[in-house]
Amino acid sequence: MTSLRRPTTRQGSPLGHEGRWALLFLAPTLIGLAVLSAGPILATLAISLTKWDLLTAPQFVGLDNFAALMSDDRFLKAMRNTIFYTVVSVPLGMAIALGLAMALNQTIRGIAFIRTAYFLPVVTSTIAIALVWQWIYSSDAGLLNQAIGLFGIPSQRWLSDPVLVMPSIVAMSIWQGLGINVIIFLAGLQAIPTELLDAASVDGAGRWARTRHITLPLLTPSIFFTGILSLIGSFQVFDQIYVLARPKPTEATITIVYFIYENGFKFFKMGYATAASWILFIIVAALTAVYFRSQDRWVHYQ
Repeated sequence: MTSLRRPTTRQGSPLGHEGRWALLFLAPTLIGLAVLSAGPILATLAISLTKWDLLTAPQFVGLDNFAALMSDDRFLKAMRNTIFYTVVSVPLGMAIALGLAMALNQTIRGIAFIRTAYFLPVVTSTIAIALVWQWIYSSDAGLLNQAIGLFGIPSQRWLSDPVLVMPSIVAMSIWQGLGINVIIFLAGLQAIPTELLDAASVDGAGRWARTRHITLPLLTPSIFFTGILSLIGSFQVFDQIYVLARPKPTEATITIVYFIYENGFKFFKMGYATAASWILFIIVAALTAVYFRSQDRWVHYQ
């Protein structure tokens, strides 16, 4: 009688063999990340501890740059504006994108063209979009002022009024970012089995009940993926501010990234600007960690 033996490999366990091959193929990427990412990151940490104008040798100042930032009114206002931009644009943009994705999740004639039209702003230059919106927001003959004038509302200074300028920039950013969020939500909606929705409908569940108990829980991965991308992107807002807040951002429009650009490439305070970038990095990393922790708890609750 022939005995049956468990097959073995000469080079050890299959898992260890495959792991070595995986490391071999990943080696170029890992080396590239170490050299091109980790190296510059550590270099910026060293620069943040110096006073450097790009022309003379750096002078070590320790944590003086970080201490000075905490008492810099312009930096604190940039922080406040960035937080306002994030708090308003991220949830509002996701809510609008989710509603549009549900509306576009239909099988009607021309739906492919409509979906493409929503995605076009994503592949269009932010500078070009901002210039178009600058004309829309024009206080003289802007399209928006002409539209509200039909209802007897006086013209507004959308880009010069301290109260209206940041909401105006948020509105443009939400419009520009709708395409990518809609596509992600639409992919998630189309991955939901129709049998579940049909069964709930047969059991008497209305549209809102199906959305709340079936669609949204199954759409959780798409919601959190979109949320993390929107959160990180909102803290990096720059192009819109650079174009719409001409000739120079005021206290109502300056953001952290513009503050970094301003100090680094206008005032040549590279150590000061790098310290601000590290504070931005720590904030984004902390918020991302909290976001992932809340995701685990929310999914477990569901």
